[in-house]
Amino acid sequence: MEMSSDKNVLLNLLDVLRKHTDENHRVTQDELKKILKEEFGTHVVRRTVKNNMEKLINHSEQDGSYEILYNTQLRHYKKEKEPYVTYTDFGYVHEFTHGELLLMIDSILFSKQIPSNQRKELIKKLENLSSKYFNSRTSHIQTFSNEGPRNSELFYTIECLDEAITNRKQVSFYYNKYQVDEQSNLKFVPQVNQDGVERTYIMNPYKIVTANGHYYLICNNDKYDNLSHYRLDRITNIEVLDTSQKPIRKVEGQEHGLNLPKHMAEHIYMFRGESVPVKLRFDKRLLSDFVDWFGTDYVDFLDQTADEITARVRVNQMAMRRWALQYATNVRVLSPESLVDEIREDIKQAFENYQ
Repeated sequence: MEMSSDKNVLLNLLDVLRKHTDENHRVTQDELKKILKEEFGTHVVRRTVKNNMEKLINHSEQDGSYEILYNTQLRHYKKEKEPYVTYTDFGYVHEFTHGELLLMIDSILFSKQIPSNQRKELIKKLENLSSKYFNSRTSHIQTFSNEGPRNSELFYTIECLDEAITNRKQVSFYYNKYQVDEQSNLKFVPQVNQDGVERTYIMNPYKIVTANGHYYLICNNDKYDNLSHYRLDRITNIEVLDTSQKPIRKVEGQEHGLNLPKHMAEHIYMFRGESVPVKLRFDKRLLSDFVDWFGTDYVDFLDQTADEITARVRVNQMAMRRWALQYATNVRVLSPESLVDEIREDIKQAFENYQ
């Protein structure tokens, strides 16, 4: 018979509670005793379970780092006149609810940038944060194939960028693109300079954001005065440098610091470049989509008819050019004139492509 120390019994009991119970599934002292024997080979008497569960409950109520649910009962020993209180029906309150875990798992399951094997590993870790009764539904959800060339360095890149941003250091990396070789195979390769050598980007990193289903780095190249955006899933060979980053207040337009909500509203496709005031008119049926893209804080609605709305928004010009083409049948850009001319040429070229 294997004997265990009080410390081991305490840890094993806590592990059993996390795995086998939640707010809707409880266990008794006898069931705890049985599970300890089956899973840990630990043989204990009922009183040992009782005493150790009381310790766990007292610690949880004093420490507050975890919560154990329980019921109390009054019992009598045959030889004693006074009744005593005992605990039963134990349940562990997990940090995340099933709904919260499902939300996180769904976001991973349908991520376009995380390789399939890493998605499975992450989902398994999230499933283990709850009891055995948690059903993530991943077994019957079919997602798109994601087995082409993928960047396996994504999480390492995030860790390095977090370190660099925290310590205000520069980073260097390769920035990659897809190309098809002579055998028509899709490849994921670094950008190269004019000599055909892999180009090393040296950047001042400021923020990591998400947009359009991807992670982006907001940063600055010392050679330029503006902000740039780079997709994290296209970054490889990242290195945190010893050199200090340029303070963001020294970047043109960021003298008062980065206003992230405003920046994201102006850069809906994460193109770099200047933002301009754009006036446009669109079908009222598009209003919900318009708000989804541009929000409400940095939009002025000027007038409306029964069918259309006129609005003004400050946005990156290249981004508005793409957005207006995406919704071309329901949107008409009114100004600036240079943007109107660009969109007009784009539509003309699109028309010619189908001739």
